[in-house]
Amino acid sequence: MLQETFDSTKRPLSDILKEISEGKTQLPDFQRGWVWDDEHIRGLLASIAVSYPIGAIMLLETGNPDVRFKPRPIQGASKNGYPENFILDGQQRLTTLFQTLYTNELVETKDTKQKEIQRWYYFDIQKALLNDFDIIDSIISIPENKQITRDFGREIIFSCASDELEYKNLVFPVNKLLNSTDWFNQYMQYWNFNQDKIKTFQKFYEAVIKRFETYQIPVIKMFKHNPKDAVCQVFEKVNTGGVPLSVFELLTATFAADEFNLREDWEDRKKKFKDHEVISSLGNNEFLQAISLYSTIERRELSIKNEESGDNLPAISCKKRDVLKITLEHYIKWADKAQESFVNAGKLLIKNKIFKSRDLPYSTQLVPLSVIIGRLGEKSENEGVKQKILRWYWNGILGELYGGANETRFAKDVIEVVEWINGGEEPSTIRDAYFAEDRLWSLRTRNSAAYKGIFILQMQVGSNDFRTGDSIEWSNYFDDGVDIHHVFPQKWCDDNRISPDIYNSIINKTPLSPRTNRMIGGRAPSLYLDSIAKIAEMTTEKINVIMQSHLIPMGTLIADDFDGFLERRKEELIKVIEQVTGKSVQRVKNIVE
Repeated sequence: MLQETFDSTKRPLSDILKEISEGKTQLPDFQRGWVWDDEHIRGLLASIAVSYPIGAIMLLETGNPDVRFKPRPIQGASKNGYPENFILDGQQRLTTLFQTLYTNELVETKDTKQKEIQRWYYFDIQKALLNDFDIIDSIISIPENKQITRDFGREIIFSCASDELEYKNLVFPVNKLLNSTDWFNQYMQYWNFNQDKIKTFQKFYEAVIKRFETYQIPVIKMFKHNPKDAVCQVFEKVNTGGVPLSVFELLTATFAADEFNLREDWEDRKKKFKDHEVISSLGNNEFLQAISLYSTIERRELSIKNEESGDNLPAISCKKRDVLKITLEHYIKWADKAQESFVNAGKLLIKNKIFKSRDLPYSTQLVPLSVIIGRLGEKSENEGVKQKILRWYWNGILGELYGGANETRFAKDVIEVVEWINGGEEPSTIRDAYFAEDRLWSLRTRNSAAYKGIFILQMQVGSNDFRTGDSIEWSNYFDDGVDIHHVFPQKWCDDNRISPDIYNSIINKTPLSPRTNRMIGGRAPSLYLDSIAKIAEMTTEKINVIMQSHLIPMGTLIADDFDGFLERRKEELIKVIEQVTGKSVQRVKNIVE
């Protein structure tokens, strides 16, 4: 028999707010702060005043030891122990209603310009009785001193700074809507039980107050036996208007229940990653994925050691549901190892001319790369081992195998690459990868991992600057602002009616400094080569050596032979691709004919 995962019902607004006040219903710590502005507050109150629906709220029943979050009371409420329910969806609405209806305190909100303000809320009784459709116009938002002024505060045009002024001006405090008896009694005494004033209030009671007292909200409650990944998935679906819930946020709330501040720990580690520019944009999700791989590998190896059968062996994985299973014990055990592995991966990439996080073909591939290096330890520093790691890495890039969700490939690679280095078969990423010759023509922007990859490969083979003759290293890459630029300039190509689809391809791009690129300008290659030779005082032989470092046949530049340049440079790039992947490039008919 299938176990039900949730229940749906309606509950009185007053009961829900009472449970919030008593701490029986709280927020999980991953929920963000209250952010609704003054206009949203008035609109919500107006909807209830005319009995319009304001949407369902979703709660999570507590009590599952695997889904244990640090609780946080709604702003202004009591914590009062561990809650019976967590609010998954409806935080903004419930916080608004709790602060305006249930507390006797100023409501902290924002104006239309997002400036922080404090407000009291009232109904203008007479306006509220005129027309339901204009009910929002009867809701007054008043500053802390309960006065509305003009002429820079010199003239008071409205005040309800005392109870008597509330009665006199016929304005009813919103925070009395669920408990109006005392206010009504004082109101009658103020007006000496005037029958017209009593009738006015009674009409207001029927038209507005009663609707608040009897208002019911649809409530969906997820039962406590739901797993953590289900909670995460549901929250992401229902919380479209708020901050998306990540695995990191869920684990932060989980670890906080054991007094461990995951966010603070991550920020400390992130600072260390920023010391290595190439991994500076590493996210907390990737970090947790690495920890998941380490911990699931350990769990599987322990099962093998205990001679468990293949069917019972735990999976090696870093999918969301497995990352959510990371315990605080797992995190503490593997976090330092994961951090060290990412730093070592960054060092390997820098040595191979990947200097910036922007130039990373796949940031996702950092995860398996780091874990592979971490599992191999000092062995990863051996030259032969490094070459194998890099061969796998380049096959992943040029085979374009790490786009999108690839957690399954992550897990396979961290096992297969290590086994391959230890004498096993080639990993499936190398077997699956292929690069077709015609792909070179379609690589035109940094949106493609292969485009970035070939840019990096050009720096690896040399790409000495046209003007200075210097090879590209860490220091001058940043100092000179090296980037990828056209060999045959765009203006020259446009003037010669060459299609942008052709001249923007990676074949016509090479790493250069901005200063050198400005020297090139929009001129024909024959002209800018002559200019560079004169300004830099270089011989033809020296310029030829520099062009060779860019895989550029100099003769085609001197002759301004664009088609010849493309064909010959394409062949040079193919040689480099075949060298780093250890695989032949798939040949097709050249489209430039």
